[in-house]
Amino acid sequence: MREKVNQYIAKSKVVRSLRFRIFFIILLVGIVPTTILRYGILQNYEKRAVDVRISDVQTQFKILANHLITYNYLKDASSEVINAELDQLSNLYDGRVLIVDFNFNVIKDTYGISEGKTIISEEVIRCFKGESIANYDPVNQFIETTTPIMQVQEAGAEDEVDSTKGEVTVRAVMLTSVSTDSIAANISILSRRATIVQILMSIVIVGGAWGLSNILVEPFERVSSEISKVRDGFQNEPISVPDYLETEHIVTAFNELFGKMKVLDESRQEFVSNVSHELKTPITSMKVLADSLIAQEEAPLELYKEFMTDIADEIERENKVINDLLSLVKMDKTSMNLNIETIDINALCELILKRLRPIAKQRDIDVIFESKREVSGEVDEVKLTLAISNLVENAIKYNNDHGFVKVTLDADHQFFTIEVQDNGLGIPQESLEHIFERFYRVDKSHSREIGGTGLGLAITRSAILMHRGFIKVESEEGSGTTFFVKIPLTYVAK
Repeated sequence: MREKVNQYIAKSKVVRSLRFRIFFIILLVGIVPTTILRYGILQNYEKRAVDVRISDVQTQFKILANHLITYNYLKDASSEVINAELDQLSNLYDGRVLIVDFNFNVIKDTYGISEGKTIISEEVIRCFKGESIANYDPVNQFIETTTPIMQVQEAGAEDEVDSTKGEVTVRAVMLTSVSTDSIAANISILSRRATIVQILMSIVIVGGAWGLSNILVEPFERVSSEISKVRDGFQNEPISVPDYLETEHIVTAFNELFGKMKVLDESRQEFVSNVSHELKTPITSMKVLADSLIAQEEAPLELYKEFMTDIADEIERENKVINDLLSLVKMDKTSMNLNIETIDINALCELILKRLRPIAKQRDIDVIFESKREVSGEVDEVKLTLAISNLVENAIKYNNDHGFVKVTLDADHQFFTIEVQDNGLGIPQESLEHIFERFYRVDKSHSREIGGTGLGLAITRSAILMHRGFIKVESEEGSGTTFFVKIPLTYVAK
């Protein structure tokens, strides 16, 4: 059973392959027209040959019909000359001739079996009305024709048919059956030759179709090969297969994806390196402090207190890094599981600023909230609180003493916006595009002094993106920074 399934899958793959489809299309385009052409040529030859035979037969028997009138054969069928002509034409066309008079009696049959008998048929009746008929029977391979035997009546002539002077009258009908065996034989010969030619052409077409399909598919196989090299690690550069516009599009899309993957890989490596560094540094500091205390046998109490305070600070810094990492990982894992509720955004901002004002007051930083209208939105309160808190807390931390932090809330019919502005240190232009990266710090020494982990803005950006919003920043070094957040009032899940 499994072997049959495998065979079916293999056949299915072959049929679905581009090479097979191109091969099949070219095969159809090549063989179908040749088959139609072969059939058309044979049909045309048969029709032409039959038409020529009919024309020839009718011409010959019209001449014979005139001889019949000349020799008065209809009254006396014993004329040796006419009988000889009849036999000669019958033998020549391998057929049979019957002469039927006006009373539908057979007065002559070249086969000698129907003389004296009566024949009434549609063809004979129509011929007595002056209409010549020719029928071809391809199954029995014969042509049947009728030829009227006409005579011009003279005035005073006595005959079975009343007439007037100069009137042409059909006196009898010549019913002829002519064999088409010779035509059939020629068609058979022509068909065999056409079959041979068609077979040779089919072989050429099959070979050409196979070769052409391989040529047409080869660039796609090179694309696949190049991608496999990249996948297996043998190539680390963008690939190029410009043979077709389609392959160029595929390669361009792959190179863009490859570039993003490289950036992502570098980002992961940098993230791991930064995490290792951030977690290792406090541990190293604590170990150095502890080793120093152990090395001193009679260290004074003041030194113990100083070193233990430093160790506690390092533990606190380690705890902040771990908590931020957990928050970031938790957001990545629950990005599709937001706890959406309709929240009063004004009240939320007031609550956040109320919690942070004591920190700002220590450095005499004024925290201002300006609401331009009442705003309610469908958000995850916990995650949005974390995002706004990080922005306001950063504005306080990286501010100058006696500075200010202004939070402005506004909304339209689709979005609400939160603007967090400060007049602090500002961010250099070259750092603006990196500040949302994990563990990125504009000034590492200053960040370490104020306890920054480099994860706050990354957490903020993730929370805002989860709400289908976006965040941007404008800053001038030494003059302050402004963050703009825009979030839909109504959450729409993807």
